[in-house]
Amino acid sequence: MLPVTAKTKEQAEDCPIRQVLSQVTGKWQILIVLVLEDGALRFGALRRTIGDVTQRVLTENLRKLERDGYITRSVDPGPPVAVSYALTPLGQELLEHMKSLTIWAAGRHQQVLDSRSAYDSK
Repeated sequence: MLPVTAKTKEQAEDCPIRQVLSQVTGKWQILIVLVLEDGALRFGALRRTIGDVTQRVLTENLRKLERDGYITRSVDPGPPVAVSYALTPLGQELLEHMKSLTIWAAGRHQQVLDSRSAYDSK
């Protein structure tokens, strides 16, 4: 088994698997990486494509992904100033794993709905 269990808070905080997964498995991080699959997007286009995300939340998540090396931020001084985001090689590698997970999730969606329904009817 992978070393993901911890007996103390310090062990949990030092766990490399937890550190990485905590930054890439949130709802917005996954959507951002998936949306950037086809290439760089400006902030506004990224926000419109994702849909129901606020400017503040999108900015926070883009900064986290940039800090960890999954995306790059490019500024075109304009006028007008344009900021765009693109996947790095590390982000491309992450994308491949996320695509596998999304394919799996799509194929199991009905099974999950059926399980929820059965559970809720108890």
